[in-house]
Amino acid sequence: MAVLYEITRALSSSLDLEECLGRVLEILSSRLAWNHPTVTILNPRTGELSIRAARDLTDEAKRRGRYRLGEGITGRVVATGEPAVIRDVGEEEEFLHRTRSRGDLSKSKVSFICVPISAGAEVLGALSVDRAWADEAELDEDRHLLTIIAGLIAQTVKNIQGIQMEREEFLSNILHLRRKLAERYRVANIIGNSSRMQEVFEMVHRVAGSKATVLIRGESGTGKELVANAIHYNSDRAECPLVKVNCAALPEGLLESELFGHEKGAFTGASHRKKGRFEQAEGGSIFLDEIGDLSPALQTKLLRVIQEREFTRVGGLDTISSNVRIIAATHQDLEELLAQGKFREDLYYRLNVFPIYLPPLRERRSDVLLLAEHFLEKYNQENGKQIRRISTPAIDLLMQYHWPGNVRELQNVIERAVLVCDEDVIKGFHLPPSLQTGESSDTATTVSLATAIENFERELIIEALKQARGVRSRAAGLLSTSNRIINYKINKYGINVDLYKGG
Repeated sequence: MAVLYEITRALSSSLDLEECLGRVLEILSSRLAWNHPTVTILNPRTGELSIRAARDLTDEAKRRGRYRLGEGITGRVVATGEPAVIRDVGEEEEFLHRTRSRGDLSKSKVSFICVPISAGAEVLGALSVDRAWADEAELDEDRHLLTIIAGLIAQTVKNIQGIQMEREEFLSNILHLRRKLAERYRVANIIGNSSRMQEVFEMVHRVAGSKATVLIRGESGTGKELVANAIHYNSDRAECPLVKVNCAALPEGLLESELFGHEKGAFTGASHRKKGRFEQAEGGSIFLDEIGDLSPALQTKLLRVIQEREFTRVGGLDTISSNVRIIAATHQDLEELLAQGKFREDLYYRLNVFPIYLPPLRERRSDVLLLAEHFLEKYNQENGKQIRRISTPAIDLLMQYHWPGNVRELQNVIERAVLVCDEDVIKGFHLPPSLQTGESSDTATTVSLATAIENFERELIIEALKQARGVRSRAAGLLSTSNRIINYKINKYGINVDLYKGG
């Protein structure tokens, strides 16, 4: 019982299978005086048995100890699932002695016991020992004890193999996700054909492979986080984490703990040690959004991290080294904050090593339609719709609007339009009122009811002519009206029908 207790403790002492088996075999050798205790494991893919752990065997002897299923005593035990007891190995022809570790078998009286390591109906391998020659009663007692030990080993082998398989699957999933992220955040996937965005892409390509600190500037909603993703996942740090922190979302006390971590008891409620975001990002990058909102005290601590590459947890004494690339972003005018004394000059120059400025959407109007079509496709898929296009009048509204919320506002506008549209074309009236009023875009005009109705009629007729490929009679049919009325309206609104013929 004492031996079984020691073996149970040894098997639960580690998740390293070789280490556990080594401790068990040491106990068998030292406490029970059994010689050459050996664990042989079956490879289910090759059907071959090989020594996984052994006492008193050289590495060369272990390499020689290979058997096919059913070959020799060990192979037979694994194949049949039945134990084998050999009273005198020198007289047993089936005993192959491939390890050559016992000398001349004919001159020694050695007994051999081999039992299967089984988990339910599955045989995983075999456990074998040598012992001094004994009678059948002693050998049977040892066989019984060895069978119990093999059962304990089997359970441990299954548990550790299961944990290792889960770990391998987990690591495989992480690798798969990282590859998907790298593909998703390729610079080529950022939408924009305007000259201003081409300049941004060029700068991202240049800085991604370096270790330089990057400062991304631009109004809210311009895509600063998307650029930060592209920089990280196109760098040599892509296999390590990208940790994101919004500096404006937390008060100063919590933000310091969030960035640098804290020790147990550092403040009320700190019941355990916590790693900060800089520790979590070790080897990778940290994205500090809204860096302009940092308090003076935190600006000082961040400056130390950038300069010295080290920091201290809140309430701690130990200095922690940091290998993290800093990517910062802000929508604020840092130069104005410098003039007001609200932002440290030395930190500004440390962050502003490689600035990237993202233009607002109103300065890249040629990208509006590209972005709108991208979001249309995205929200079509998400909502199970099949809206094919955006009407010309709706495009005109999108192009004329000044987009104070930038790309984020455009994304929200298209998502709303997809949700409210029950047709296969997004029209002007599917867009929110803010786009349809001149006041919101600083182009306020007084539009009468009659003019609004005329604009609506004109849009309907243009859409019908597009579908009818410029054939007036077909357009009249689509609108459930007469040829006379459609011709009258076309002439009244000055619609050029030739623009829609054959297209």
